[in-house]
Amino acid sequence: MKSDESEVAVIARPQTAETSSRGKRAAKSDAADPDIALRLRNIWKVFNPEIQRAFPPRPPAGIEPPPLTDSLLQVLHADGHVPAIAGVDLDVHKGEILVIMGLSGSGKSTLLRCMSRLIEPEWGSVHFHGQDLLSLSPKELVQIRRHKIGMVFQDFGLMPHMSVLENVAFGLKIQGVKRAEREKRGREVLELVGLAGRESAMPHELSGGQQQRVGIARSLAGEPELWFLDEPFSALDPLIRRQMQEELLSLQRLLNKTIVFITHDFAEAARIADRVAIMRNGEVVQVGRPADLILNPATDYVAEFTAEVSRGDALRVGDLMDETPPASDDGGPVSADTPLDALWNQVLRDHSATLPVVDDKGDVIGSISTDAIIDAYCKEKNRVDG
Repeated sequence: MKSDESEVAVIARPQTAETSSRGKRAAKSDAADPDIALRLRNIWKVFNPEIQRAFPPRPPAGIEPPPLTDSLLQVLHADGHVPAIAGVDLDVHKGEILVIMGLSGSGKSTLLRCMSRLIEPEWGSVHFHGQDLLSLSPKELVQIRRHKIGMVFQDFGLMPHMSVLENVAFGLKIQGVKRAEREKRGREVLELVGLAGRESAMPHELSGGQQQRVGIARSLAGEPELWFLDEPFSALDPLIRRQMQEELLSLQRLLNKTIVFITHDFAEAARIADRVAIMRNGEVVQVGRPADLILNPATDYVAEFTAEVSRGDALRVGDLMDETPPASDDGGPVSADTPLDALWNQVLRDHSATLPVVDDKGDVIGSISTDAIIDAYCKEKNRVDG
């Protein structure tokens, strides 16, 4: 890229009082928000060592990097550079499963690696526990990764010369945990993932699903608060993959971790996610609950992702319910978490019934009509036929 100072200057937004104070206000409000576990602002990544001079110097620690001008993308593209991540803002809420998805090359795995600084972004901030991870020293970052962050990748990455228990306890060994304590913890997490009794087995003696369970157990052994899962089930057979998804949800109900999960499969996202962020060309194009993306896609690109998903399997009663209690009791009640497919027999029996909808405590929170269910299926059929 050209190093002309005038060309570089158009990329950085001027450090006016307005932009500086906005950055500080954002940092302060997010730090005070107890529901946000991880906050990404203005994240840029371009895989070209020469491109760094196109970005202004990072501000001192404690000052939010200001947004960059909208002309940055045009400047990069004009010089033949395609950003892997382009100005991403994203919040990850405590205790949620946030799924990031997109086509190959959309930037989803790169964004995940920017969150943990396995890849260094050119610009932006990643706030975790009130700290900007991008401003930490290497030593500070290692401590965060060892004690606060867990990672699981598509490649199981097991040590072939170590037993299952040794693999699971390896991270604790690196931390300096005594052998008796780390083996005790290793056995506990192996039981959590259904591998009790296989502690002495070697990796080659396990199936693919079992090997991935070992990888999950190893990641959980350090009791991370933040858990990054990069397409952990994509190499598994469909039946094993579905089983692992169910096991992940069971673990989440028990442990309540903050999880960022990468996939290219919207059916998987709809099954496990609290929210989904869809990426295209390094940008996040829509974030919302799976039902929001299915029922109200922001773009044709998002609609294409949801086109192959069965609404009866992906949508729940709570996604379509009216918050008004039913005027008459035609049956039920039904849980807000019930898949639409489970009500199909009720629909066949009575096309005009209205059912009370209850929460997990059994309290009525609304109603759903069989007409609304039929309408959801008709929209799916029209979309496929169209």
